[in-house]
Amino acid sequence: MHTIGIIVLAVVVLLMVSIQRTYASVPLRELKRRARQGNDIATALVKAVSYGYSLRAVLWTLIVLSSALFFVFVTLEYPTWFAVILSSFLIWLGYLWLPAREVSEFGERLAAYAAPVFAKLAGWVHPLASRVKEVIHRNRPIRIHTGMYERQDFVELIERQQVQADNRIEKSELDVAKHALTYGEKKVGDVMVPRRIVTMVSVSDSIGPVLMDELHKSGHSRFPVYDGKPENIVGTLYLRELAVGREHGPVRDHMQKAVYYVHEDQSLHDAFQAILKTHHQLFIVVNSFEEYVGIITMEDVLETMIGKLIVDEFDRYDDLRAVAARAAHKEHKTHKEPMPPEAAQHTLAEESKPQKG
Repeated sequence: MHTIGIIVLAVVVLLMVSIQRTYASVPLRELKRRARQGNDIATALVKAVSYGYSLRAVLWTLIVLSSALFFVFVTLEYPTWFAVILSSFLIWLGYLWLPAREVSEFGERLAAYAAPVFAKLAGWVHPLASRVKEVIHRNRPIRIHTGMYERQDFVELIERQQVQADNRIEKSELDVAKHALTYGEKKVGDVMVPRRIVTMVSVSDSIGPVLMDELHKSGHSRFPVYDGKPENIVGTLYLRELAVGREHGPVRDHMQKAVYYVHEDQSLHDAFQAILKTHHQLFIVVNSFEEYVGIITMEDVLETMIGKLIVDEFDRYDDLRAVAARAAHKEHKTHKEPMPPEAAQHTLAEESKPQKG
């Protein structure tokens, strides 16, 4: 008789641990999402899991009581040393090995089947448990630790989320979050455009078809302006400022005279703060000898921050035909339907323009 009781209690302990694991395996908000989508198991689990700490109190009370009864029954039938060994094996099986396994479909169905019973038990306990919790919080506020200490901890969490089997967050969104956390560790010198490949214009250059063609071919939309020597930077020329009808006269009449500098050893975070503070989108990068070594733009910082190339061709969003053509091109790719000739021609013309600001 005792042997049957031992077997029954062992099974009860393991089932209780399995149910407790299932209830704790998925956050309540995720269960509610699944329930709204028509998942029957999630709908059943929500009824019990909604009680939170009251449900945990009920489950752990039942687990402890059934474990204690198991030990008592074993000692009544077998020597104490055997009871200790058998109880130790049950503890290992129920508290170490079983929790390390993935939640099974059987465990989910069992927990869902038992949910109404545990929901009712938790409902009885909840008023008392709530008062106990209020007293504890009043006398000793409970601080829940997130387990995060440094930026790298967040990065590792994002990387684990990316390979999680049931992840529903777009990989591109997780990449943006990861880059946003780490961009500040980079230096301005790591992402700047080196001086040797910077397109510059002289303050005395005349704006006309030849210069405009050269500037457009460079693939950039803003340029440092120098007076005499390239080291003597006196302003910034923006292509977007050269509207139709103003494409004439010397560069000095169209440039912005404000010039801002940033050191190559400063962090990208510092550079970004400077850009926001000054509302200036191009900074001259200098070294410790006050030598001009390159430039950095807002796009350079943002591309590092989000990990994506930013298209900075200023007429891409204020040209109604260009926007319509891109939309038609995207729809064509989706539905594999022929594009109107005019839209196709305009799309090709847009895509042939420089892509880097």
